[in-house]
Amino acid sequence: MRELGEVAESDVAGFLAALRQGDDDHPPLSATSAARAVVAVRGLHRFALLDGLVPDDVAHEVRPPSPARRLPKAVPVESVVALIEAAGALEGPRGLRDRALLEVLYGTGARISEAVGLAVDDLDRGQSVVRLAGKGGKQRIVPVGSYALRAVEDYLVRARPALAAAGRTGVRGGALFLNARGGSLSRQSAWAILRTAAERAGLTAQVSPHTLRHSFATHLLDGGADVRVVQELLGHASVTTTQVYTLVTVDRLREVYASSHPRALT
Repeated sequence: MRELGEVAESDVAGFLAALRQGDDDHPPLSATSAARAVVAVRGLHRFALLDGLVPDDVAHEVRPPSPARRLPKAVPVESVVALIEAAGALEGPRGLRDRALLEVLYGTGARISEAVGLAVDDLDRGQSVVRLAGKGGKQRIVPVGSYALRAVEDYLVRARPALAAAGRTGVRGGALFLNARGGSLSRQSAWAILRTAAERAGLTAQVSPHTLRHSFATHLLDGGADVRVVQELLGHASVTTTQVYTLVTVDRLREVYASSHPRALT
């Protein structure tokens, strides 16, 4: 085959299949690598059509493979506790703030950006709920557990006033979580707090910015929560997004079965 115009859709599809399957001389490519190659081929044929070199774009209907969806990584409850304890081990206002932050992240399933965006008035301690502003500004009301409430109360009474006093103009905008200069805690600083706590707890390799959110969802499902309730708590627009956590739970069930059932071992 010498001319671009001689290429058919089946040739492009066959090329993709060959990339994924590999042969004696070439190992199979991952979905991500194969997708990059197919995108390049599609771009070539689209350019050829626009430039009048070919009458049809034969690669248009050949879709790049979707990369395998990574399962969210949750950590066991005891690891969450270790993280929170490590965060609260710092002396002074910062330790109280860091503990409260991590308790809120795990106790509500909030994204880090949602947690640092909280104002003091967003937390209704009487009703034990918090108002979170999610993606696109969409708000949701989420229950707050007793551990998080106590940690926040402790922070508000014993730490936040000292942090606010460090600012030139006192409390700025009523932000719940303040930095050492009295301003709103940034997302980057919150992630640094989580990362530092992970290092102290010996959990560095297991922790990402969404670790506590993933753990919140997984532990709820492990405890029997309905996936649609978890969807509402996480602020997912579609239950399909939330259902990925059920795969993590199924994996855990398989592990327990394999290690516990007398006829499971092969």
